[in-house]
Amino acid sequence: MRRPALIIPSVAVIAVLVAAWWVLVRVTDNAIFPTPLQVVTGMWELVKDGSLWEHIGASLFRVGAGFLLAVLFAIPLGLWMGWVRGAYSTLNPLFQILRPISPIAWIPIAILWFGVGNASPIFLIFISSIFPMIVQTTAGVHTIERRYLRAAANFGVSRYTVFRRVVIPAVMPQIVVGMRIGLGVAWLVVVAAEMVALRSGLGYLIIDSRNAGNRYDLVIAGMIIIGLIGLSLDGAMRLMEKHRSVRWRYAS
Repeated sequence: MRRPALIIPSVAVIAVLVAAWWVLVRVTDNAIFPTPLQVVTGMWELVKDGSLWEHIGASLFRVGAGFLLAVLFAIPLGLWMGWVRGAYSTLNPLFQILRPISPIAWIPIAILWFGVGNASPIFLIFISSIFPMIVQTTAGVHTIERRYLRAAANFGVSRYTVFRRVVIPAVMPQIVVGMRIGLGVAWLVVVAAEMVALRSGLGYLIIDSRNAGNRYDLVIAGMIIIGLIGLSLDGAMRLMEKHRSVRWRYAS
């Protein structure tokens, strides 16, 4: 009974917002902005012709590919920067310069390097999600209790064994947090990333619906779908916090 009780307030807030949306559109007699019913009708139109699943699949593929590449680069690099002081002092200033740059600013570079196709949005998603994971992983190594490392050294444990048996387990919660943030950012920039994609993806759906006949019902439908998928992805990442290698960091 506890979980349904926690969901009810959220559902109530959403219902109030949808009702307010409908009332405002009716009161203002806006001929362009759609009502909730028109958005649902437009979404059903996409479901019937099968294009919705094509767009969702294309976006998930690009986000998944870009995010996976970022994980493969960011976690080893973050561990190395956290473990080797010289690597941190050398690379950290560069990453702190690149990290604040908006992924949208990389669009011309992506087109120049990779052309118009899947590679460009995958690169944009990669560049947007790699930095949170590097920062979190590096910070996780830096926050390890030094007494653990000193105790291992006193027993003559090799640096490799300390790294494998102490550092990696200790930093796993931070890695999961970094992955969760990185995936959220990756999904956040899907619209900007798919501005340079081929004729598919939720970002393309939103932009094309706006440019081809002011179909704002499909624009809002695409935004809602992006939000719902983002919620599902975040929920999937939160499940990783329950893994036994990470669970020790969180209260039950």
